[in-house]
Amino acid sequence: MSSTAAERLTASRAEQALIDARHVRVLRLWLGALALLIVAMILVGGATRLTDSGLSITEWKPVTGAIPPMSDGAWQAAFDAYQKIPEYLELKRGMSLDEFKTIYWWEWGHRFLGRLIGVAFLVPFLAFWFAGYIPRALLPRLLGLFVLGGLQGALGWYMVKSGLVARVDVSQYRLTAHLGLAVAILGYTLWLIFDPGRESKGATRSGTSAAAWAAGVVLALIYLQILAGGLVAGIDAGFGYNTWPLINGAFVPSGLGEASPWYLNLFENPLTVQFDHRMIGYSVVVAALAQLAWLGWKKAPTVLIGSAMTLALLALLQATLGVWTLLLAVPIELGLAHQAGAVAVFATAVYHFRHSVHAPQAAATVHARASA
Repeated sequence: MSSTAAERLTASRAEQALIDARHVRVLRLWLGALALLIVAMILVGGATRLTDSGLSITEWKPVTGAIPPMSDGAWQAAFDAYQKIPEYLELKRGMSLDEFKTIYWWEWGHRFLGRLIGVAFLVPFLAFWFAGYIPRALLPRLLGLFVLGGLQGALGWYMVKSGLVARVDVSQYRLTAHLGLAVAILGYTLWLIFDPGRESKGATRSGTSAAAWAAGVVLALIYLQILAGGLVAGIDAGFGYNTWPLINGAFVPSGLGEASPWYLNLFENPLTVQFDHRMIGYSVVVAALAQLAWLGWKKAPTVLIGSAMTLALLALLQATLGVWTLLLAVPIELGLAHQAGAVAVFATAVYHFRHSVHAPQAAATVHARASA
């Protein structure tokens, strides 16, 4: 009898493991779809910036704003509202209604994607929750993701508000915060895909290993570079100084400290902001290559070397694309390609960091060899 009961218990556990595995696959597909929508949101946001469309909608209506103007009168009312803000009065005076519709659709599309992401999260989340698909450990993480999405929507409107009264553009500080939070949400979503609430059996968590520290530093450097890119976009620093490798005839040009107090140069001096973006970009490439060389020297597990090599190659391609974009004064196609490249580099860095921390025995092996 005891043997039969043990067999039944074993069979029951095996069946439950299969059910759990199916649930995890479904959750990963759902989160993967959300990640793709977030990437689309980031790229459409970039296009909105490059086409100067971000201030075309001068009000925030989270629900009813999903419906665009449906009549000539509604379009004229939206255009009349736009004609009252400084951007139109100082830069776009004389714009036709058809030209306004073009920039309106970019901004509407950006906001619509935000609403779509909210629905694409909330409806499946509730269904999976009621159906028992969500592991207990994953539930608070998903709720945190939803809260971050709501904060991102509020931050987006806070950014737009900065350009409706006393400026002809949005604040570069708020734009960079908006971009930074979007990329952070993407990174968090990717992490949930890689680890949906359950650790793999036999995995060794070594968050303080040498490999994990190195991967974390490279990831942080890439994130800093994305923020620096947000500042470049925020003050249109990419439209000037379109030479490489020199700026104004020098690798380290004069004029980097013209603003006073000095720290404002880091955020408001176009020359300094672009210079910083270049230097951090060089640092990303050097760090990614150095990490790859170090892992190869230490004979790290294949999975780590493979992800590090992919990251290094993408960093090199992204730097090359950045130079090309700069030399051509940021045409919209290259500008969006450069932004997409940044997202790809960041996502790969998150993937590599995850493997450095969670891959079976990988981080512990590298740490042991590094200590030898």
